[in-house]
Amino acid sequence: MSDLSDQIQPENVAEGTAVTDTESSPDQLMTAEYPQNGIRFAVGIDLGTTHCVLSYADLENIDDEEFSPQVMAVPQLTSPGSVEEKYQLPSFLYLAHEAELAEDSISLPWVAKPDYLVGEIARNLGSKTPIRLVSSAKSWLCHAGVDCKAPILPAEAPDEVKRISPFQATTAYLQHLRDAWQSLHPNAPLDQQDVVITVPASFDPAARELTVEAARAVGLGQAILLEEPQAALYSWIEKSHGDWRKHAEVGDIILVIDIGGGTTDLSLIAVTEQNGNLELTRVAVGDHILLGGDNMDLALAYTVKAKLEKDGKRLEPWQIQALTHSCRDAKEKIFNNLEVDNVPLVVASRGSSLIGGTLRTELTREEVNRVLVEGFLPQVAVSERPVSRLRTGLRTAGLPYAQDAAITRHLAAFLGKQQGATDELKDINLPEHASFLHPTAVLFNGGVLKAGALAERLMDVLNSWLSAEQAPEARLLAGADLDLAVARGAAYYGYVRKGKGVRIKGGTAASYYVGIESAMPAVPGMTPEIQALCIAPFGMEEGTQQELPDDEFGLVIGEPVRFRFFASNTRREDKVGTRLDYWTNEELDELDEIEITLSEEGRKPGEVIPVHLCAAVTEVGTLELQAVSQKDSGRWKIEFDVRGSDE
Repeated sequence: MSDLSDQIQPENVAEGTAVTDTESSPDQLMTAEYPQNGIRFAVGIDLGTTHCVLSYADLENIDDEEFSPQVMAVPQLTSPGSVEEKYQLPSFLYLAHEAELAEDSISLPWVAKPDYLVGEIARNLGSKTPIRLVSSAKSWLCHAGVDCKAPILPAEAPDEVKRISPFQATTAYLQHLRDAWQSLHPNAPLDQQDVVITVPASFDPAARELTVEAARAVGLGQAILLEEPQAALYSWIEKSHGDWRKHAEVGDIILVIDIGGGTTDLSLIAVTEQNGNLELTRVAVGDHILLGGDNMDLALAYTVKAKLEKDGKRLEPWQIQALTHSCRDAKEKIFNNLEVDNVPLVVASRGSSLIGGTLRTELTREEVNRVLVEGFLPQVAVSERPVSRLRTGLRTAGLPYAQDAAITRHLAAFLGKQQGATDELKDINLPEHASFLHPTAVLFNGGVLKAGALAERLMDVLNSWLSAEQAPEARLLAGADLDLAVARGAAYYGYVRKGKGVRIKGGTAASYYVGIESAMPAVPGMTPEIQALCIAPFGMEEGTQQELPDDEFGLVIGEPVRFRFFASNTRREDKVGTRLDYWTNEELDELDEIEITLSEEGRKPGEVIPVHLCAAVTEVGTLELQAVSQKDSGRWKIEFDVRGSDE
């Protein structure tokens, strides 16, 4: 494990690297080299929680060994009046006061006055005035308890700050990337390219639909979705230039661990053989875990806060937000430089009368190791599970973060839950005594795992579980570019869709069900029983649909009706039409309920129409459900993008 930190460092671009010599920028060269219209590019967009990245490659006259996606340096404001090109666009949006910035200080190469300040300038200004900073919009998109099109961000902003919706913020990031592309590639409009946008594998249908809608809002209606762990593996395959087969063999189970700024995403991909050729199949996806680098930064901030309060110095909420940003920078300095044992921190104040002036303290290496390594990646047994505590009745508005910060417990729960994920694969043989699915290889992704101490601890814990069951240690798939891999892999997927390279078989990441209410007489104190009808089985491929003509239901027209939906990432045996009368909380998770009024189309309000259901997984990668009239050609689409009304 001594060389682990070297294996996982970015190969070509470090975070925050500025490209100031635009004459030598690869994007400028591309524009000059291909001036004619109609050039087709494969474009991958990593729409991350903390950073966005755009990668691209020319699709003409290339093969596996020549395909090499470029990462676009994105022009963005870094401070008032200063535009730089950086390979990452921070996923932050700053709502400046109208008198805070001069109009001539916020112009971009393509617009004099942008609608929103996004990117590096937003993160920098927000670190000083966090009540005006919008962050984690991606996590809000999959929050079932909020209207994602309502102005709710920043969540803790005072009334005088104008808020925006998570959907608006997501759209703003995509618009900036689109405009930056147009500026650098004027002869290749982005709406005419093959565009792939990545989402967490655990995104539910509504969050996927909202992402697609945001893309449509900026003119990218042709964009399709790809799961981030698959994109990371595609990038590893692409960077191997055909040698990946030397590092993967039949029977391998590749565990993809993606720990980003806001989420932890877990996936399992099996290596099998078909007609003498290696095949890759995504066999399992974890729950959507809101646990990542943001949580770590906050934990460090509260550690420093406790240290200050011990000395009788009290912090206000806005100071804690600013301290969190400072702790993030200090953490990176400590992890990236073994010679740094402590980093000074300065906590600003609005005035000396409040808390006695500016506060000075420090963050030490011992605190970072204790809080992050031991707190988030503790040495635990594989039998341990995430701790769940009883929630209080009243809570402040915010994201539903994971209750247990121990990522290793979440990993143990995932591998234990997916023990039977490979039962149907003839090339995968799990020992009878195994208590969890045994990975044979690990691929890291996400900026958190750039820290060697965290990556080493994660591998140590996993291999201790394997050793305890007399299984070989998992090997690390080296060469991953943790910051840029997802975008590069998404661009490679555009190449794969042309019938080249190697494709990961996936389909839907879960089985989906709709709740069917039984027709029973009214019984005091009892609600009608609910059955779960499978409408899309695990692994249902994009571009396919399934009809259930033999299952007839009554659909109420012209009046508000509710639909209940469920998902399972463990029930692989269920087929379209399977009905469940009973299930445990571990088998099915209920998604957010949908309430809509279906159009009357010449029928009477309240009329009950006999229908059957048709489910489809679109080419884009979203789930679509239609109710089809048994009497005529009437069809009603049951939308999954109804967390908020159109603005």
